[in-house]
Amino acid sequence: MLQPGMDPVRNPFAPGAGSPPPELAGREDILADADTALQRAMQARPARSQILLGLRGTGKTVLLTEIARRAEDFGHVVSQIEAPENRTLPELLYPRLQQVLRKLSLIESAKATSMAGFRALGSFAGAFKISVGDFAVSVDPEPGVADSGNLEYDLSEVFLRVGNAAREASRAWTLLIDEVQYLSQGDLSALIVALHHANQRQMPVVFFGAGLPQLAALSGEAKSYAERLFNFPAIGPLNPAAAAKAIRQPIFDEGEEIVEAAVDEIVTKTQGYPYFLQEWGYQTWNIAVNSPIGIDVAQRATLEATRRLDQGFFRVRFDRLTPKERDYVFAMAALGQGPYRSSDVAAELGEDIAALGPRRASIIRKGMIYSPAHGDIAFTVPMFDEFLNRIKVI
Repeated sequence: MLQPGMDPVRNPFAPGAGSPPPELAGREDILADADTALQRAMQARPARSQILLGLRGTGKTVLLTEIARRAEDFGHVVSQIEAPENRTLPELLYPRLQQVLRKLSLIESAKATSMAGFRALGSFAGAFKISVGDFAVSVDPEPGVADSGNLEYDLSEVFLRVGNAAREASRAWTLLIDEVQYLSQGDLSALIVALHHANQRQMPVVFFGAGLPQLAALSGEAKSYAERLFNFPAIGPLNPAAAAKAIRQPIFDEGEEIVEAAVDEIVTKTQGYPYFLQEWGYQTWNIAVNSPIGIDVAQRATLEATRRLDQGFFRVRFDRLTPKERDYVFAMAALGQGPYRSSDVAAELGEDIAALGPRRASIIRKGMIYSPAHGDIAFTVPMFDEFLNRIKVI
């Protein structure tokens, strides 16, 4: 039976999709840069937007949520979106833009510019055949504004109208989009152009995105100046000191202790990946019967955490693959740790590399693998190769 000191109700760890951890360790520089951009935007100074790049489980969504919270604290109107695989950018943005303009229209100094924004948004909705829903504002579209049907032109005009309303309200607008890699190339190009125009006009508009590592290349392909418009901070595993703090500090904050050998065990097993740290921390706390938590508890937690990941985090991604796609990723894992040469995977499968191209592309579209360099491929999910080798033996 658990002792009162290790009550599972007080478990501080949060192993969920995008759940904020109790200790946001190792990301101070990224958040400091975000704070600078947010404060510059409030002063209508050019603010460098960010696109966070990293594998699954590195805490990109958590960082976006923290940046959104800070933006609100600085006085921004905030729009936070996750880009699904089957929705267009106009569909995603329209309700958020409408919401932003409604908030700004409540500020006396921005009433006129907000109405101008609503008229442009009405034109935009008509041009892209967006269903306006039950909460449409009764304003007539403005002919000749955001109604050409060219997304790059029209979205830019809408962003400028929203930015102007924010400036008149002495506010700023922060747009955050998660899973940016799922936007089509045309949608991504239009988003970059709209942000570029807002930046050129010194509008109080700033963007934070997050996505898989291939997103930097996709942005560059969409618009060559993307590398000058955005910072692309890499969100990887935490260094050993930050990873140890992410485990140790939440336990200390609850008035409990953990021995250093147990912390080292968890840091080693998780390789410093934030999601795995939360899973291991959660299991360690629940298994422990007293404090300080010993290394034997951390070792037992590895078994339980691995079982849960195999049944959830890894399995849901594996189940999205077709049988042929599963053969491909099994061949990757059989080669050891990546990145892998596409030619080596083809040799492992005994198939022609050119014939495997469509299969490889399909797995990339599903967000399971990416190409870190020409001819190379790697998993987007940390330790997925170990999972595949475990279940292949079973």
